[in-house]
Amino acid sequence: MLTFLVLVYLAVTVGIGLYAAQRVKNARDYLVAGRSLPLYMNIATVFATWFGAETVLAVSSTFLRDGLRGVVADPFGAAFCLIIVALVFARPFYRMELLTIGDFYRKRFNRTVEIATGVAITLSYLGWTSAQMVALGIVFNTLSGGAITLAQGIVLGAGVVLVYTLFGGMWSVAFTDLFQTVIIVLGLLYIAWLLGAMAGGFGAVFDAAVSEGKLEFWPKAQLRDWIAFVAAWATMAIGSIAQQDVFQRVTSAKDERTAMRGTLIGGSFYLVFAFVPMFIAVSALLVEPEKVRAVLAEEGLDFQLILPQLILARTPLFAQVMFFGALLSAILSTASGALLAPTAVFTENVLRPLMGGRVPEKQMLMMLRMVLVIFALCVMMFALNSESSMFQMVQNAYKVTLVAAFTPLAFGLFWRRSTPQGAMMSIVLGLTAWGIMELSAPDALLPPQIVGLGAAIFGMIAGSLAPQIAGGHGHPDAVSGRRGH
Repeated sequence: MLTFLVLVYLAVTVGIGLYAAQRVKNARDYLVAGRSLPLYMNIATVFATWFGAETVLAVSSTFLRDGLRGVVADPFGAAFCLIIVALVFARPFYRMELLTIGDFYRKRFNRTVEIATGVAITLSYLGWTSAQMVALGIVFNTLSGGAITLAQGIVLGAGVVLVYTLFGGMWSVAFTDLFQTVIIVLGLLYIAWLLGAMAGGFGAVFDAAVSEGKLEFWPKAQLRDWIAFVAAWATMAIGSIAQQDVFQRVTSAKDERTAMRGTLIGGSFYLVFAFVPMFIAVSALLVEPEKVRAVLAEEGLDFQLILPQLILARTPLFAQVMFFGALLSAILSTASGALLAPTAVFTENVLRPLMGGRVPEKQMLMMLRMVLVIFALCVMMFALNSESSMFQMVQNAYKVTLVAAFTPLAFGLFWRRSTPQGAMMSIVLGLTAWGIMELSAPDALLPPQIVGLGAAIFGMIAGSLAPQIAGGHGHPDAVSGRRGH
């Protein structure tokens, strides 16, 4: 019965996505929903940007292992990324009237910078999207009692997400995000109430978290711990700013005020609601302490299965339906956006420039859909061969954009003297320094991505102030964020 109801839910989700696809008439509709989303839909899409598999399964289980200190990247870094975007970047982003974040690099600098950052941003999505596919595999494997293997579940999940995203683009993402956000909130609140009661009530769960040291947030006194702590937060909070899915949510809003408010409310709500899966995880520890501790002590990735297995073993059918409905909603809402975002950037900012820049509207839509299929296949293969946890996949994804795309974006917006030469030096030095450190000294006092970020900033400043040998001087007024540009 549970499997049947889950299949019905998937069919409803696909149906909503295909219904929304009727609104797609051109690339603008496909990529930014015609810039027409009202506040409530914008909040839902922003919230669903981050609230995915890793929040329900990986963040909760990592919290059980390492406490709040271990989840500084997500939800804290992730939420602050959205809050920073709302307060600093949303208004200028919206005023530029761009289709993708890659368009910014072309208008501010040149085609070379556009293509270089486009490739970096596209590659960064492999880990993020793969984490969602792994989660879908876990769900299908768990629900089927092992009849569907993890690999088969990943393939099945990729197919479901691909079907409704392929035709409707951002319109399908927006409509399904709204539906799925309602299911996430209702489902997880119900499970929190149910398991909390089984564990002895809110007070008992809170006291257990305190006694276990799970609510200790700040690192120990050692400098290394503080640096690692800040680096984990910054990788997510800053590295995610130059991401297409965040940009897409901002520019899909119906107006500038909605873009700012929707991102701020969605990000704040994410930070608050991310504590619900952590509460559920501690409740699970109290309900079945020996089993949960045994799983946490084991090597490997089985700790991600703690909640699904407990729900199946200890709760009635209605609770199972609510949990897996919420979990699937979280995964699908994030996975669809994570598939569409790199598709948009690669097609618009890598393929299109290489084809001369002018592509007819119908051909552009066909290209977008073809790239979506290809990227879905690449993500599926990456997920099938990865041995990282979902939490690790998500954290690693944003190192690329932190070292390659953030500095040209921030300096391009707020430093008029930045030039294409400085942007290219930033990208090259950032990636090179990060790569060398990852290979030679991954456990150094300064994490590789922080070294890469420092090199990127140095490259931007030095390259912009030096005599301009290549690339020209850029166009600061083209992306000034003033009305009329």
